[in-house]
Amino acid sequence: MRLWTARLFGTAAAQMQLVAIGWHMYELTGSAWDLGLVGLYQFVPALLLALLAGHVVDRHHRGRIVAACLAVQGAVALALLGAVYTHHDSRALLLGLSLVLGAVRAFQMPAQQALTPLLVPPLMLPRAMAFSSAGMQGAIIGGPALGGLLFAAGTGVVYGASLLFFAVGSLLLARLRYDHAPAPREPVTLATVLAGVNFIWKRKPVLGAVSLDLFAVLLGGAVALLPIFAKDILHTGPWGLGLLRSAPAVGALAMSIMLTRRPIERHVGRTLLMAVGAFGLCMVVFGLSRSFLVSLVALAVSGGADMVNVVIRQTLVQLETPDAMRGRVSAVNSIFIGASNQLGEFESGATAALLGPVGSVVTGGVGTVLVALAWFRLFPSLAQRDRIMKQEPAASTP
Repeated sequence: MRLWTARLFGTAAAQMQLVAIGWHMYELTGSAWDLGLVGLYQFVPALLLALLAGHVVDRHHRGRIVAACLAVQGAVALALLGAVYTHHDSRALLLGLSLVLGAVRAFQMPAQQALTPLLVPPLMLPRAMAFSSAGMQGAIIGGPALGGLLFAAGTGVVYGASLLFFAVGSLLLARLRYDHAPAPREPVTLATVLAGVNFIWKRKPVLGAVSLDLFAVLLGGAVALLPIFAKDILHTGPWGLGLLRSAPAVGALAMSIMLTRRPIERHVGRTLLMAVGAFGLCMVVFGLSRSFLVSLVALAVSGGADMVNVVIRQTLVQLETPDAMRGRVSAVNSIFIGASNQLGEFESGATAALLGPVGSVVTGGVGTVLVALAWFRLFPSLAQRDRIMKQEPAASTP
């Protein structure tokens, strides 16, 4: 429960901070290009440091790593708070601190993913993943909303609130206790850093699950185009854009709550692939819709389908991975997630320039469905997986 509460505070703080930095940058420069640079400056160090971060996570206390990451993000919030009130805020400062945030999150993501299996028994891991995801989605919804309310009192107030939330999360995790046996000291070599990549490549169910998410998000994402749909297609304005952006998280939250009560126990491989296919179909419906209500429902259902994908995939990856490798495998997984989100936005923009926003979303949704169908044939061990945990063969009676 302490980890869950800490992640709730940390995620809400990160969401508030991201919203504040974006708004702050636009106030300073009025440039959409600079808004894009904020995301790029956070993505590049996270990508470059991910494999090294996985090695570190497998060698040190994961709870303390996450606590330190939250503390550094709190220090960034403090620096921004001071810059606002001393009038030393600048474009260069925001971009420089964005680099720091990207570097920190390279360590935070694999440490968080590899920490949960140490705190709950394997049989409870699917429920724990769903419960954790419910908190994350609640923070993703509530963090920006709270930040938006606090903006009325000034950007500095948002930074101050995120600083407080980061501090609470860091203190909670610093007090987290679990059985931790320090790993044998090994030199950092190319082989040890790439061990996570080799592990995933040799285990086809894990490779299939991780790569499935990469291609599904890469092709099926429509978030980058929501402003166009809100303004030019659904004719709703800013309030409608806010609802459209929150709809997937609302669907994901509802599904995660359902999965905590009724976890998926059978036919998990087929369910995973069908959930990705359903996500793609939702994108097709959203792209073709001219009704605001239908579009909201399609996005909410897509969020629920994606949550099924997230819970099964993350649980499968963690259970298939020995603890000594979880940090490095989670680091590779975080690269796939980060790359799919960032490249997915680029793909949506590029195809929208060629095919228009509707053509982009519909084509991406169809592509996601085709990927799900292809994975049935390319990764039969994943498609035929019945249970999350492998069933040991029964001992023969002499």
